[in-house]
Amino acid sequence: MIDPFGRKVSYLRVSVTDRCDLRCVYCMAEDMTFLPKAEVLSLEELDRLCGAFIDLGVDRIRLTGGEPLVRKNVISLFRSLGSRVGGGGLRELTTTTNGTQLVRMAADLYAAGVRRINVSMDTLDPATFTAVTRWGRLEPTLDGIFAAKAAGLAVKINAVAMKGVNESEFDRMIAWCGEHGFDLCLIETMPLGEISGDRNDQYLPLSSVRAKLRQNWTLDETDYTTGGPARYYAVRETGQRIGFITPLTHNFCESCNRVRLTCTGTLFMCLGQDDAADLRRPLRDPAVGSEGLRQAILEAISRKPKGHDFVIDRTRSKPAVARHMSVTGG
Repeated sequence: MIDPFGRKVSYLRVSVTDRCDLRCVYCMAEDMTFLPKAEVLSLEELDRLCGAFIDLGVDRIRLTGGEPLVRKNVISLFRSLGSRVGGGGLRELTTTTNGTQLVRMAADLYAAGVRRINVSMDTLDPATFTAVTRWGRLEPTLDGIFAAKAAGLAVKINAVAMKGVNESEFDRMIAWCGEHGFDLCLIETMPLGEISGDRNDQYLPLSSVRAKLRQNWTLDETDYTTGGPARYYAVRETGQRIGFITPLTHNFCESCNRVRLTCTGTLFMCLGQDDAADLRRPLRDPAVGSEGLRQAILEAISRKPKGHDFVIDRTRSKPAVARHMSVTGG
């Protein structure tokens, strides 16, 4: 699949649920209204859609949420897609999780074919963790991270950089990740969905964070990539990597290779645009068939925009797009 700007679309992020067992302040409103279950695709339908994308050239799939591991029987989808890693068209199957369910599911994920996961954890301070997640506790996420490591999964820690919240912790997090063999990725907050706080107050440009980190760490440029938008540096003192995802200070649109599928079958060609394609209708319409579904996907890819419209400044009080990150998938 080639978009209008010559970029090959080979990476699909699939939100299997909009629900989550935490309420992170940059991701969700405190009182969320979740999708009615009747609107959500079955796991079998999600599997069929993923199969259609694989047949069209997608070779990386990441299952996201919300929190993907809270969806009942989601491991069956991991197993089905994991069986396609290698000779079945997929190079890699991964997931992003908040870690709360990993103690019970890490071994199953590894058995299903997952070898690498991202765990969202913005702080190592228990009080700050509870404040950011509104009601979460740090210990279950830490227990899940170490369960994943014990199961053989490579772990990358994702942290959203927030001014006045966790900006003093990044040195500690680099050292902690180095001690335990984890890579770290810092992410600029993105203007997605209405939240109770002001994103102008949260926003912390990673260009300034990186400059400050270089006072204590040697960051060597590297061409390492996971297929996503992060730009990685090797931390010479720890032997691990640190990535920076910078949609605002330096966007990554020119090399974008991904699209996002929601649990309702809506395909977003860009995280920062509202244009979308309804794939649930052709998926469920027996008169359309597999070829009709294929054409619907290709038509959507033909509308993939050049870039997003993310801006955070004092003149814009509304988010760039109305939907929350939990709806689109991380």
